[in-house]
Amino acid sequence: MISYTESLDGITPEKLRGFFVGWPNPPSSAKHLEILRAAYKIWLAVDTETDNVVGFINAIGDGVLSAFIPLLEVLPEYQGEGIGSELARRMLDSLRHLYAVDLICDANVQPFYVRLGMQPYTGMVFRNYDRQSAE
Repeated sequence: MISYTESLDGITPEKLRGFFVGWPNPPSSAKHLEILRAAYKIWLAVDTETDNVVGFINAIGDGVLSAFIPLLEVLPEYQGEGIGSELARRMLDSLRHLYAVDLICDANVQPFYVRLGMQPYTGMVFRNYDRQSAE
């Protein structure tokens, strides 16, 4: 069974293994925990049988006007069960008091976010891939 929480209580790097699939230089589990701790808002999906995190979403923001959702991930073996949709719905609901909630995604993922009430938009990014691991 999957439970959802906004709390990092009891979450250790060992419970955050297997994320960032396909990243050439992913953050370590310890850095992943730092990322979650530094976020404005988070939601975690936890497998109650293993007590491991199987999905997460985070938002950074000012808490007044705007937020940005940089990461939404579900472990490959848990994909297709609606976990990503539930995490996104919970996050968008948590941020409903803000004027702007933005995220950047590949075009093939846009339909997922459109189903959740978001709309495509044009933006710009800069990526320093040498810093991808956050080390």
